[in-house]
Amino acid sequence: MDLKLSRERDVLIVDLQGELDLLVADNFRSEIDRCLEEWPVRNLLLDLKEVTFIDSSGLGVILGRYKKVTERGGKVLLTGARPQIKKILELSGLLKIMPHYDTIQQGMDELA
Repeated sequence: MDLKLSRERDVLIVDLQGELDLLVADNFRSEIDRCLEEWPVRNLLLDLKEVTFIDSSGLGVILGRYKKVTERGGKVLLTGARPQIKKILELSGLLKIMPHYDTIQQGMDELA
């Protein structure tokens, strides 16, 4: 899995590519947490358009970041998930607590 991290306004934007599974979950968690602590951001946007697979450990990391961000008064948004990834997010219940948008721009507009 590759991560591209950027910041726009008070939003940490994470562009994920590849598989989000047990093998990469710890690295994903630590990178996001580091940026949440070091950068002046309030919200988190996870762009999933290039994610090809996600398992329970990946879902757990996303849920953990959700708890961390919302405790600080922020929001977590998901964007661009492919149909099979979106189905997993629906079945896990994550889409009940985190909105999903088709594009990063739609998500950013929601946070504006």
